[in-house]
Amino acid sequence: MPNSPEIVAHIDGGSRGNPGPAAYGVAIKTAQGQSVTAFAKFIGKTTNNFAEYQGLLAALEYALRHGYPRLRVLTDSELMARQISGEYKVRSPDLKPLYDEARSMISRLESFSIRHVYREHNREADRLANQAMDDAARGIVPRDPIPRPVVEAAPASSVPALPATRVVPAKPLRISATFQNAALHPQTQLPLLDGEEVELEIRRKKPGG
Repeated sequence: MPNSPEIVAHIDGGSRGNPGPAAYGVAIKTAQGQSVTAFAKFIGKTTNNFAEYQGLLAALEYALRHGYPRLRVLTDSELMARQISGEYKVRSPDLKPLYDEARSMISRLESFSIRHVYREHNREADRLANQAMDDAARGIVPRDPIPRPVVEAAPASSVPALPATRVVPAKPLRISATFQNAALHPQTQLPLLDGEEVELEIRRKKPGG
């Protein structure tokens, strides 16, 4: 579809302390440079790299949810840009689930590219991320980090929409279970999404431990 609408996402993630209070910012524009929308989200205590990936996931989700099948991403995170493009391997166990999620979402787009830019060319996204951290420090947290677009594009029917915001947790899920009658019985419910894949590692607990 050569006439499909394309958007450009400037993204940034920051952490004050690394790890520390963190947020991401996303500024969306048309391919011609017209502003579409901008949003940010405070994501708690985590690292710069984790926040950068959350910004990428938010931009991808925005494109899919609003029918933009072509996405260009500009980021001042050289590490993430090179990992997504396949130049670097993802060795961090905290970033690998985010990388996998991003690659899955990218596969649903008609076209995608990511490029590293210097911070001075990414000021709006940087400002949004810092504003989100400032707001969180004052107790102000927006409800919906991914708003409706200012400029609507004709939706692409071939691009499936995401049902809801998906935010990958910063830490692995931990749960206890008891093995009885040849089955594992969790002691509580796991907060998983429909169709979400997880890896399970079973460790024996010593009696009385």
